[in-house]
Amino acid sequence: MLSNRLYHAAATAVQFLTSVPVPGGMNRPDADRSLLRSAVAFFPAVGGLIGLTTGTVIWLGLQVWPPPVAVGLGLLIEAILTGGFHEDAVADCCDAFGGGWTRDDVLRILKDSRIGSFGGLGLLLAVGLRAAGLLAIDPAHVIIVVAASGTIGRLAILLLMAFVPPVPNREGLARDIGERIGWRTVAAGSLLAIPGVATYILVEPVRCACAMSCVVVVVFGWGRYVRHRIGGITGDCLGAGCYLAQVVVLLVAAARPFP
Repeated sequence: MLSNRLYHAAATAVQFLTSVPVPGGMNRPDADRSLLRSAVAFFPAVGGLIGLTTGTVIWLGLQVWPPPVAVGLGLLIEAILTGGFHEDAVADCCDAFGGGWTRDDVLRILKDSRIGSFGGLGLLLAVGLRAAGLLAIDPAHVIIVVAASGTIGRLAILLLMAFVPPVPNREGLARDIGERIGWRTVAAGSLLAIPGVATYILVEPVRCACAMSCVVVVVFGWGRYVRHRIGGITGDCLGAGCYLAQVVVLLVAAARPFP
């Protein structure tokens, strides 16, 4: 019974973060969205698999094409795999926090599916910065770095959910959880994140430790800002925090010089 529950939780995490049609999870007739509460612990593991896929595509592409083409292909495949889930969140948050003066303005713009000038510019810069980071890292390490960034990015979602309460009366992941997740869930997610970062820790221990430290600082800073502006977290804010964490990992990986 426990193994069955774990499978459906893991399947729900895959269904929520990707467009992969796995059976079970939320696809069951009797499933309800409260299953997401159990699924969030699997987010880092799913993120690691997404990053592994992206990194592998980039590495294979480097064997055939120049680096910009390989990176562009990797990001394209990831966008198809995830449906541009977190990129959409980045654009929404840039529009809302860039163009909204009051709490109500920010929340209203977050609900608007259209992309404005702030969102377009923010998304362009975010994807561009990520692509630049991918181009700058050692090609021999691209798979392990991208897998680690995908893992740590989804772990950042758990940190935000534990640190910042959801905005009340809002639809989305934060509302479906209903309250802050416990630190036991963060601990479980951290354990499931180990496979995604283990190789990076072994190959580049200093960089990996620095990256994780920077992610914690940046994510908690983002959480404090969001809480100050709108009083809690939303699904878009979680997605933007994930993308921000991934960019931070790549920036540290690309930093020169480094011991």
